[in-house]
Amino acid sequence: MNNKTIIRAMLFIPAFGLLFFGCSSGNSSGDYSSDEDQRIETVRVMTVHPREIARTTSYTAHLQAFREVHLASASPGRISRIHVEPGQQVREGQLLVEMDQTQLHQARVQLQSLEVDFRRLDTLRRVGSVSQQQFDQIRTQYDLARSNVEFLEENTRLLAPFAGTVSGKYFENGEMFSGAPNTAAGKAAILSLVQTSRLKALVNVAERYYPQIKQGLKVAISTDMYPGEPFEGTVTAIYPMIDPGSRTFRIEVAVPNPDGRLRPGMFARAGMELAQVQAFVIPSIAVLKLQGSNERYLFLEENGRARRVSVELGDRYDDMLEILSDEIREGDRLIVAGQARLLDGTPVRVTE
Repeated sequence: MNNKTIIRAMLFIPAFGLLFFGCSSGNSSGDYSSDEDQRIETVRVMTVHPREIARTTSYTAHLQAFREVHLASASPGRISRIHVEPGQQVREGQLLVEMDQTQLHQARVQLQSLEVDFRRLDTLRRVGSVSQQQFDQIRTQYDLARSNVEFLEENTRLLAPFAGTVSGKYFENGEMFSGAPNTAAGKAAILSLVQTSRLKALVNVAERYYPQIKQGLKVAISTDMYPGEPFEGTVTAIYPMIDPGSRTFRIEVAVPNPDGRLRPGMFARAGMELAQVQAFVIPSIAVLKLQGSNERYLFLEENGRARRVSVELGDRYDDMLEILSDEIREGDRLIVAGQARLLDGTPVRVTE
């Protein structure tokens, strides 16, 4: 073999290798694309239609006394007598506490003395024997003394502002009331009085229901103490602010309790039927959750491909969920099986 033959062979072998490698690479790439294009997921679908549902919602709450007051004297002093005990029923205007009346007696004596001077100077003023300035001075003193007596009379005899039940007694007869806070509410009191013939529940409601909550709306109150026995309440107040953290607003529900079966502090549930509305309700298995977040989504079948749609959840009805989304329309084909393997745009084949 001469030198020219060897050189031709050396040039031919690399060229043949490059040609073979190029053809092999091209075929491999083509086969891979073909496999991807043929990757089709099998799914089942249902047609979405709106249905009429009763817009009901339920929230937990704790019952409270409809009215509660912490009775105390306006100024410190010795307690002469407390006329009631905890748990005792009282009527409106009933005398509950008597404070030491030494200052009241002194004020009354001073008032009587000033009243005599006031009437004498009033007579002399009419005949021109005293100046108007002197009369004005004694009248001012008399008015102040009378006001002081009225103040002491009100604060040495504590009366019940409403009919209710004594819920707390913090002193005994003869003890000194200092005016320092001594109740769980952080207020100073000799007695606490609650109204239990009517209770109230403060309920935090989702902000989307704000337009539907009206004063006078009936509320079904249920308790664990009386299972299966509902009590009827009424919305009496709607708080105007929405909590930006919880996205809720507060309502106040009054609950009649004439027989006293319900007690303040009891756990309760408040259910409200708001309206009959049209809504999309779908099987709960069709809704997926994005891992690591609270985002919920589902897949629709459109022209042989899966389309991902983010949704918000409404009310639950057994194994069905109300969904809220501006992207879902009547007649859409919802994927209800096989959706766990899908991505947005995945080709799908629908089976019955």
